[in-house]
Amino acid sequence: MTEYTSRMQDDEIFTGEHREFRKTVRRFAESLAPHAEEWDEAGIFPREVFRQAGELGLLGIRFGEAYGGSGLDWWFTVAYAEELVRSQNAGVNLALMVQSDMATPIIDELGSDEVKREFLAPAIAGERIAALGVSEPGCGSDVASIRTTAKRDGDDYVISGQKLWITNGTRADFITLAVRTGGEGFGGISLLVCPTDVKGFEVSRKLKKIGNRASDTAELFFDEVRVPRRFLLGEENHGFLHIMTNFQGERLIGAIASTAGMEEAIRQTRSYAEDRSAFGRPVGKFQVWRHKLAEHLTSVEASKRLNYYAVDRFMKDPFGATREITMAKLFAGDLSQRVMYDCMQLHGGFGYTTEYPIGRWWTDARLITIGGGTSEIMKEILVKLEGL
Repeated sequence: MTEYTSRMQDDEIFTGEHREFRKTVRRFAESLAPHAEEWDEAGIFPREVFRQAGELGLLGIRFGEAYGGSGLDWWFTVAYAEELVRSQNAGVNLALMVQSDMATPIIDELGSDEVKREFLAPAIAGERIAALGVSEPGCGSDVASIRTTAKRDGDDYVISGQKLWITNGTRADFITLAVRTGGEGFGGISLLVCPTDVKGFEVSRKLKKIGNRASDTAELFFDEVRVPRRFLLGEENHGFLHIMTNFQGERLIGAIASTAGMEEAIRQTRSYAEDRSAFGRPVGKFQVWRHKLAEHLTSVEASKRLNYYAVDRFMKDPFGATREITMAKLFAGDLSQRVMYDCMQLHGGFGYTTEYPIGRWWTDARLITIGGGTSEIMKEILVKLEGL
């Protein structure tokens, strides 16, 4: 316990270099904030935002320098996820984090030099948009049940099937794709890079969502799409474990971003509570709200410390941090529902309008309990890990 307590001191975790990086991310995020409502209403944001993020080194924080990455540690990713909330738009943040931390880590880990130069390098630069294609209409968290197939034909794989809930899907230049190359179950799953400018690929529809609206989410079809066998990532039929490891990073950055979002919501709610008066005094002076905010500040701090502990464990052993990451996502997801509800409630009628961002954040927060594995799945994982 002593090691954990000392390790979690922020001044020991974050060096001067981390803090300078935070400033860079914050300036970038704040430059996007004036467009938050506009991009949510449009259901998309400019591709130029990816290029801007790439120029600042935000899309390849931990990746190899040979491909344009920075080769930095996970604490830089923490700073990135925590400061992006200043954009005031969870949809933009989600799309960027899919690019930086969900669709590309597998390519960085498993791709050949040729594949990395063709796909990873331009993704890090923000010149090509990436998506992760795992979920299907019949399976989300149950990756072992995917049905999209990739069959060998000479020097190609021929892909047929369907993917659903794909962030960046309507405009992705390539997809890190989970496919079935073998028999049933987890042992027959492989990973491929699939460009989207190929015959047989189709964006079936753009999905309408209640939150994170600035990020495009699509249903995709693959009708005998041919890709070269050299686009295989890692070994054939050995993709399941890599998907599960990738899930850990996805869930971790989701918990970090969600917790940072709660901090930002509380910060803005406190400001509103000081300015807004009722019955002759500021709303924030009523005991009921002072107590609620005190409770939430305590819980959010606990969420942040759990996140940091999970990051620490993940950096030491990516395969041994499942318990802590699962707890972090479950805790942040459930807490965010209460925090955003109360922050919205304190705003009263204004919370139910688009005049303040809290209404968007309330709907945006629902995703953390669903995406990357639902809260119910997180509980099932913990049940198994704890032998309950």
